[in-house]
Amino acid sequence: MAVPVLQARGLSRQFGHVRALNEVDFEVYPGEVTALIGDNGAGKSTLVKALSGNLAVDSGTILFDGQEVDMSTPSAVSALGIETVYQDLALAPHLDPVQNMYLGRELRRQGLGGALGFMKTKDMAAASRAAFDDLGATVRSLTSPVGEMSGGQRQAIAIARAVHWASRVVFLDEPTAALGVRQTKNVLDTIRRVSDKGIAVVFISHSMPHVIDVSDRIQVLRLGTRVANINAADTSMEELVGLMTGAVTRDADATPPADLSPAGDVVETETPKETGR
Repeated sequence: MAVPVLQARGLSRQFGHVRALNEVDFEVYPGEVTALIGDNGAGKSTLVKALSGNLAVDSGTILFDGQEVDMSTPSAVSALGIETVYQDLALAPHLDPVQNMYLGRELRRQGLGGALGFMKTKDMAAASRAAFDDLGATVRSLTSPVGEMSGGQRQAIAIARAVHWASRVVFLDEPTAALGVRQTKNVLDTIRRVSDKGIAVVFISHSMPHVIDVSDRIQVLRLGTRVANINAADTSMEELVGLMTGAVTRDADATPPADLSPAGDVVETETPKETGR
């Protein structure tokens, strides 16, 4: 049986009288696209923050490749090859796409030039352009501040940055929310390409058609508890909505995949219309 690249066992987190996570189990496997779904307040954001090093839990264990490791800070998690795109994108609006791509990871020149702070600007620009092209993103200028760009372009830059640096796991929190039909298709295609490289993708979305279309497995949270862990091929949009609302129940501990080797929102039940971007 495959070993999860990332696994949570019995994670709990309480904020005052609110139990955001209640002994939650969660796991992702290499080369697998796992959808994480749930209604508002289900605990999705809390779980993602805990697995990204941005939030300490009250109890529970997090394993990486079957071993307990330090995941107490975002930098420690990034060093493991785990990247996250949050809904707020976490881009610096006054910096250009290349500067955002390499923020904190700048390529410095060798020798005295590097010591003086000179960077390999051409190399970073070329790699950034390749990352955007691979995503199918339309980023017209590599030198304009991202704050002057459309929401769709900013989303594409944030996703491209995460995919560029992630070697083991990438979390995508509502990656298609601000995109039109064409860019949404590009993102979903990119998710498949990333998983084909053996990287685990965690796809957080309220769009049930996208969840069914791109996911191998779906894990459902409700009121801080995992209520389902099922293969995407064995469910339907109607059942998923029922699981999220409590109208339907299922075994929360489904059999994991046999082998996947490398090769504040509204639930959407229809494909979004073109936004014009």
